[in-house]
Amino acid sequence: MNFIALIFTAFALSMDAFAVSITKGMTIKNLKKSTALKMALAFGVFQGAMPLLGWALGISFESYIKSIDHWIAFILLGFIGFNMIKGFFDDRKEENASELEFSATTDVDDLSNKEIIMLAVATSIDALAVGISFAFLNVSIIPAASIICIITFLVCVVGVFVGNKVGDIFNGYAELVGGIILILIGFNIFNEHTQVLSKIFNSLF
Repeated sequence: MNFIALIFTAFALSMDAFAVSITKGMTIKNLKKSTALKMALAFGVFQGAMPLLGWALGISFESYIKSIDHWIAFILLGFIGFNMIKGFFDDRKEENASELEFSATTDVDDLSNKEIIMLAVATSIDALAVGISFAFLNVSIIPAASIICIITFLVCVVGVFVGNKVGDIFNGYAELVGGIILILIGFNIFNEHTQVLSKIFNSLF
């Protein structure tokens, strides 16, 4: 694999993390640079570490990993997305009907380290399988993983700040929209591996 191909691979792998960064950026009030960097760093580290892990596991575990990776991403993103939607409706119930006032985003403290790690794992699962393919292609894994890590970090920094600006547009519904988007991302990853939509479409038509 040449350098250009590796760069494109890194950008492709970072797209799920980029989408999630935008989504979480939408729901953070008074976004601090340290928060954006923490999220992007977590996403970058996991995105870079997963190819290393996949490369180390080797071909003997390839079929097993491919059989469960989409389920892990689907469950983690679905769980977090559901909690965001639930939190949105819980907040609405607690507000006084006569003084209903929505804030555009949630408190930055609501974004826990646990949630960041769960999101980082969910969005980096595909990189595990890519790491296995690197073993077949005799790719130098350390430089490859480093490039994936750096590109994901940079992409996610941009994503968080873009999402934070976009969050104002939704005026109080950012958490609801964000939760829905996370669930859709999880389903998209699941569908890419299982082609469930194509199977349903073919069965109907």
